[in-house]
Amino acid sequence: DAGSSVEEMEFNWDEYLEDTGTIAAPHGSFKHVDTSLQNGFAPGMKLEVAVKSDQNTYWVATIITTCGQLLLLRYDGYGEDRKADFWCDIMTADLHPIGWCEQNKKILKVPEGIKDKIPDQEEFLQRVLKGACSAPANLLEGLHRGKNPLDLIAPGSRLELQNIRDSLEAWIVNVVENVGGRLKLRYEGLEDSDEFDQWLFYLDPFLHQVGWAAQHGYSLQPPLAVRSLKSEADWQEILKKVKEEEEESSVPTDLFKDKPVIGVHSFAEGMKLEAVDPMAPFVISPATVLKVFNEKYFMIEMDDLRPERTTSQSYICHVNSAGIFPVQWSLKNSLHLSPPPGYPGQDFDWADYLKQCGAEAAPQSCFPSLTSDHGFKENMKLEAVNPVDPEEVCIATVTKLKDSYLWLQLEGSKKPVPDCIVSVESMNIFPVGWCETNGYQLRRPRKAIVNKQKKIAVVQPEKQILSSRTVHDGLKNQELNSSDSVVINGKYCCPKIYFNHRCFSGPYLNKGRIAELPQSVGPGNCVLVLKEVLTLLINAAYKPSRVLRELQLDEEAVWHGHGETLKAKYKGKSYRATVEVVRTADRVADFCRKTCIKLECCPNLFGPQMVLDKCSENCSVLTKTKYTHYYGKRKNKRIGRPPGGHSNLEVAMKKPNKRRKRRKHFFVHKKKRSSASVDNTPAGSPQGSGGEEEDDQDESELSHSLAQDRDKRKRKLRTFSFSDDENKPPSPKDIKMEVAEKLQLDSNPLEWSVADVVRFLKSTDCAPLARIFLDQEIDGQALLLLTLPTVQECMDLKLGPAIKLCHHIERVKLAFYQQFAN
Repeated sequence: DAGSSVEEMEFNWDEYLEDTGTIAAPHGSFKHVDTSLQNGFAPGMKLEVAVKSDQNTYWVATIITTCGQLLLLRYDGYGEDRKADFWCDIMTADLHPIGWCEQNKKILKVPEGIKDKIPDQEEFLQRVLKGACSAPANLLEGLHRGKNPLDLIAPGSRLELQNIRDSLEAWIVNVVENVGGRLKLRYEGLEDSDEFDQWLFYLDPFLHQVGWAAQHGYSLQPPLAVRSLKSEADWQEILKKVKEEEEESSVPTDLFKDKPVIGVHSFAEGMKLEAVDPMAPFVISPATVLKVFNEKYFMIEMDDLRPERTTSQSYICHVNSAGIFPVQWSLKNSLHLSPPPGYPGQDFDWADYLKQCGAEAAPQSCFPSLTSDHGFKENMKLEAVNPVDPEEVCIATVTKLKDSYLWLQLEGSKKPVPDCIVSVESMNIFPVGWCETNGYQLRRPRKAIVNKQKKIAVVQPEKQILSSRTVHDGLKNQELNSSDSVVINGKYCCPKIYFNHRCFSGPYLNKGRIAELPQSVGPGNCVLVLKEVLTLLINAAYKPSRVLRELQLDEEAVWHGHGETLKAKYKGKSYRATVEVVRTADRVADFCRKTCIKLECCPNLFGPQMVLDKCSENCSVLTKTKYTHYYGKRKNKRIGRPPGGHSNLEVAMKKPNKRRKRRKHFFVHKKKRSSASVDNTPAGSPQGSGGEEEDDQDESELSHSLAQDRDKRKRKLRTFSFSDDENKPPSPKDIKMEVAEKLQLDSNPLEWSVADVVRFLKSTDCAPLARIFLDQEIDGQALLLLTLPTVQECMDLKLGPAIKLCHHIERVKLAFYQQFAN
């Protein structure tokens, strides 16, 4: 229905972007949001951490990645080796700043794993701590421990706000609400009235901690607009009460360390310029420097030539204030300059106007240089504050770009407003999804978008989105005592995801396109950031539809995360599938690594860790054959998948399929696949499309070594076949193997350690798989429980290597029953 209201339904940014044919502005373009996500810790900082094997001793560790109240640490001495990295929760782990052990007479002792690498502990510590930056003590100990610095600005906190309308005085404001760093502020003394409330981002240059005015020589006075509401004695009594309660309601000074620094200006009184009124930022008009307060602040007044005017539109500026331009800036950028009210005629001319006013134009040197390197483009979508009603945050579209300024069209506002002019560095604009992440109401478009009718071939209905869970098992070596304590509900918590362009890109991803990807994505909401990363990877593939197929969510969710619909376009068709992404920050690293392995590329190709010089996986020296043998995946039928397509995949048909001429393949003859085999068909191929579609696989994927594996497999298996009726892989009971030799065990497998299992595997032809057993800590008891389906599911192995591995596991089981079962 063309007139249906979107407000009655749940608004979905992804669907809206698709319907409007637009894209979201990149997260990295909103620097104030990036700053607000920082937790006070930074990669490279050092701290003293309890050694897990001996809680009475400590060792120096370096922060590798930060994510909310989680830190990824590495003990000093491991160098570039990431295998011993571990996550810990600031709230529960035994963490201290550098020097704490010495002050508290605690023992610093090298962990066992690197003892042989550090012969002289004192010399080593002296070397690594020279010039090192310690993690902040106040964030590791005391009341602020583990808290996101932004959350310390709680309702009831007090700040000082400069009055930007009529003077340089400041007054105390109370924090009424904190929405992701955007603060609703109320003047002290007006607790019962919200008439003069203001919304400002906490990094606003005019907002300060209590005590700032006295420190910089400014007086504390309520603004003129509210001063008449109380007597002078009342205001003084309020001020006295604030000073008495200063310690309870104060906000840590550290929060303001990232505020923009205000520089020295060179404006003089009477100079003319072009300006945007911040209270109504819809037009550019002539303005005058009305007053210079000091080297940092000056006042601008919007020109008004009407003789009957009684008030003036004036506000205080500094050298980096947005919305001030040199004379003729509008003309040079082909923009309309609105003449001052009362100006005779519509054709405004700056030369005549300056002559008429007897004034001079502010020189170009007074203004900051503008940049166009910001990432915004026309038609991009974002979320923006309505300047007429700051309570509203609306969907916004970039309609025009000039230097460092955007023209935004707001959708869904209660009262329609013209396009707003904002700086790219404005703290009133936010990335797509910011409102949802911070639990704030986003104003939605009034009318639903009516799409052109599409023909969709539905293979099978998409899965429902998985319900949210706040568990995160799967982190190895973690020091997390409570899963709930690390879930940061409604907050941005995903770290930056880096694309490490030097790493091996595997058979699916195009190396050239990978090199063109941005260096990083995020930080931000886990689901949104990971969805953006996966979309970039799909678009960087040789065949995007095929990568989409590899990533799609199968019958059983692995991560208990969130089902997201991703799309791919390939050869005139559009494909979509539901892909599972994780919701919580502590699972991001593992998710990225396992997704890389699924795509048969280097496990470090993308993830929260930047590869600087040399990849820890040493992927540059591994050949493709070795890589796919180690990280290769099975290509057998999937349980429950319908013939001819994927369980949750759709394809949008652009035009009817035409029969294509089959390519000739040299060296390898491919048999025609039956309709039940979906293994190598393009993702979401429509059933009954009327054409024989070529497989479109790279010839290199059928390497000589894999052919040899298949021949060996045929010799080893007496009976092994898929049942088209059951459409499932056979159980180990159906596999009859010829055991070449009887295995004689020296010890009971039930008592084997992980090292014993690894040692056994290294003595077989499955030696390359030993590392998986080491990584997953599979001991003897776990080994005896492994079956073919379990091996394929948990280890992501191709069918050939999985059968070969299970052959050796069956030998161990047989020997166990014969030698030790009784």
